[in-house]
This record gives sequence, C-alpha cells and structure tokens, in this order.
Amino acid sequence: MGWLDVFHLLIALAVGVRILLRPYRTADSRAAWLLIVLLVPLGGAILYVLLGETDIGAARLKRLREINAHLPPPAASPAVDLPGHLAEVFTLGRSISHFPVLGGNEGTLLPEGTPAVDGMIAEIDAARDHVHVLFYIWLGDDVGIRFAEALIRAAARGVTCRAMVDGVGSRALTRSALWTRMRDGGVRLAVALRPGNPLTPWRGGRIDLRNHRKIVVVDNDVTFCGSQNCCNPKFFPKARFGPWFDAVMRFTGPVVAQNQRIFAIDWTEATDEDMRAFLATPPPIERPGFAAQVIATGPTVRSLAMPEAFSTVVGAARETLFITTPYFVPDGALLSAICRAAWRGVDTTIVFPARNDDFAVGGASRSHYENLLVSGVKIHEFLPGLLHTKSITVDGQMTLIGSANMDRRSFDLNYENNILFVDPTLTAAMRARQQTYLDRSRPVTLEDVRAWPAWRRLCNNALAIAGPVL
Repeated sequence: MGWLDVFHLLIALAVGVRILLRPYRTADSRAAWLLIVLLVPLGGAILYVLLGETDIGAARLKRLREINAHLPPPAASPAVDLPGHLAEVFTLGRSISHFPVLGGNEGTLLPEGTPAVDGMIAEIDAARDHVHVLFYIWLGDDVGIRFAEALIRAAARGVTCRAMVDGVGSRALTRSALWTRMRDGGVRLAVALRPGNPLTPWRGGRIDLRNHRKIVVVDNDVTFCGSQNCCNPKFFPKARFGPWFDAVMRFTGPVVAQNQRIFAIDWTEATDEDMRAFLATPPPIERPGFAAQVIATGPTVRSLAMPEAFSTVVGAARETLFITTPYFVPDGALLSAICRAAWRGVDTTIVFPARNDDFAVGGASRSHYENLLVSGVKIHEFLPGLLHTKSITVDGQMTLIGSANMDRRSFDLNYENNILFVDPTLTAAMRARQQTYLDRSRPVTLEDVRAWPAWRRLCNNALAIAGPVL
C-alpha cells in the first residue's frame, strides 16, 4: 500500500468518524453513507462532504432565526374541540411550525389539471391589495405565461404582487424574457435559495437544498395549497412521464395567515423587505368552519419533522387510511406506522405512479412493496401519467395535503408546506379524487411482487439501501 492509498484511507476514516458522530442522523442514514465510503473511499468521502449534511450555512441559519424573531408571532386561537387522537396530530404539528390549530376555516378542492390554475388566476384577477406567490417550478409554457400575465394585470391596477421561485427548480424562468417582462410589468420578484458554489456547501452553497413549496396568498383572505407547480400538466421537460396529476385546495379563514407567514419568512430571507404589515392581523374570532393548521418543514426545522408528521397522521387512523405519493422512500418509523395501521385492521390503500420520473426512487419504493402487502396494505399503481398528488385521508374526517413527498428529499432537504384539517365534507371531496386515481390504477398483489425476477428484486433492494441518501 502506497502513501497515496494510506492518505485516502485516512480521509475515509475521518469522514466515517464524522458520519458516526453527526447528531440528528438516523441509523439507516449512517449505514448508507458508511457503505458508500467503504465501497468508494475517496469518492464517497467527497460526496459526503458535498451532500451528506443538511447544513444551509451558519450565516443563513442565523438570519432565518432573526427573521422569525422579528416577525409577529402566530395569532392565538380560540379552543378547538377535537377527539383526543386527532388533537394529538395537531399538537405534533404545532411542535414543528409553532402554529396552533385554528377553527373557522372553509375550503374547496379545485378541479384537476389546468382548471386548478384557472382558479388561482381568477383569484388574482379579483385581488384588491396584494398577491403573494411561491412555486418550486414555474415554466415559461402556456400555463406559466397565463399566470404571469395575471400578475402583470393585477400590478397594473395597483395590486402589489410578489412572486418567488426556487433558484434551481425555476432556473430557466429566471433567465427568460418572461421573468423580465414580469419585472417590467411591476411584479416584485425574488429567487429562493439561490445556489452558491457547490464546492463550498458549508457556506450555504448546497445545490440540493431546495424550496419545494407551492403557496398562493391573495389579500390575506384566500390561500391555495397542494402539489401543483406553475406549468402545463403535460410538464414538457419530462413529457414522456406525463401528464402530471395534482390536487390543489383553496382555503379561507384563519389558516390563511399561517401560509402568509411562511411566505413572509421566505420572502424576507431573499429580499430583506419588511413583511410585518402583512402579518399584523387581528386574532381569529369564533365563526363556523373547520379546524386547520399549516405544517411547514425544512432543513432549519428539527430533524425528522416531516416523517414524524406523516407517522402521526397515519397513526390516527381507526377505520380507513388512503395515501397518494409519487416518491416513497420512507424511514423505518413511517414504514412501520403504515404497516401497523393495516395490522391494526385499518383499511389501508396507497396509490403510487406506475412510471416514476426518478428511476432510483421508483426502484427504492418497490423494494417496500412486499412488507406493505404482507401487512395487508393495498397497493395500486396509477397508469395514465405521473401521479404527483401528495395526500392522506383518514377515517373520512382528516386530510393532509401539500407539497411534501415521503422521501429523503422532503424529509431532510426541501422546504415544504402542507395543510392539515378535519372536515368530513372536504375530506370526502379529497377521498373522491383519490378514488378517481384508484379507478385508473392497476392493483399490485403479493403474488406479483414475489414473481419479479431476481435481478429486479436485487436492483430494487440495492436502491433501497441507498434510500437514506437518495
């Protein structure tokens, strides 16, 4: 062994010690990274330094904490009466985003596809004071242009319009004539998490830490939440996997202010603009409507917050549990919670896309099929396109909808926003939408999975080992 080999080995050992000592990391994640470093010592060590730790940089973290302290605290809430097992879910949610559960909300599920964007555009056209928009992906296609033109129209009549996009997900838009046209039309623009130098991730240059949120707030009266990006459902950059199928809900009531606060934090971090005026709303008053709460997560929130939220929602199920998610690489606790629900006798169904635009995540997802099926979970794969809706319905009463997937990116790397609510009527609408997905899906049986050839099982299980780092 030459001196260069010894040097590489020492680097790998040092990184291995760091992997073992790094706080707030699961055993699965440590094992996956150690395996990579063991198999490819120098390359694995470099990969870990660049991508292994969800660190947005000390300066950015300090700034976000200052912004949080500077903005008005979330409004207090009148008492909301919920059954104990449902109240516990909201208590867990409050520990994540510090938002209380708020009563007096109303909501509707928008139609599928482009009509969902039409609904948002109609609200922008009716805006009187301000429009706040944040999208992970905003394309310059026909839908993206129509949305931009709605903001330009609103700005022309004196409405203050702020539009923010992710620095990587919408990179093409920020370099396009449409972006310039919006700015020239009076729309205030910002880029979230503009990537820095990927070779210095400790200075906030992590290209894989992304703002995955989808938020629209109009006049502090209306907000939209769901999985829809600002683009044509055919999603032309990956048209062979399309069309994309999404779900978006329109909410009114006190929960709007919570989504507004999430937007205000992101906007302030990117622009330094003082957003306190938009959060200085009177405390909510008692009025008819349902209980709701925003659950927003990200690298600056405590570790494992999003899988904890998913697991707690799943654990609340007593009779029925229905899940749709495009990207399923769960941690052990979430996988156990889903299997345990089925073992408890809960009628549990999950719909995945049949064709996934991320082959690694798709393979890792299928590695879990046998465990799920053995426990009694019903698995279906959606056929017409990429099922992008992230939703959970529980017992015909409670729904979680938003931007978060059940994978490591949403658990550790992405900023996400979701709304949790209890309302039989709106949950029935979401459950009916989920049924339309089920009706266009093929069932996957235990016999199907056990009949897969050895090479396919080998690939899926190998990808699952790398799941904590995908």
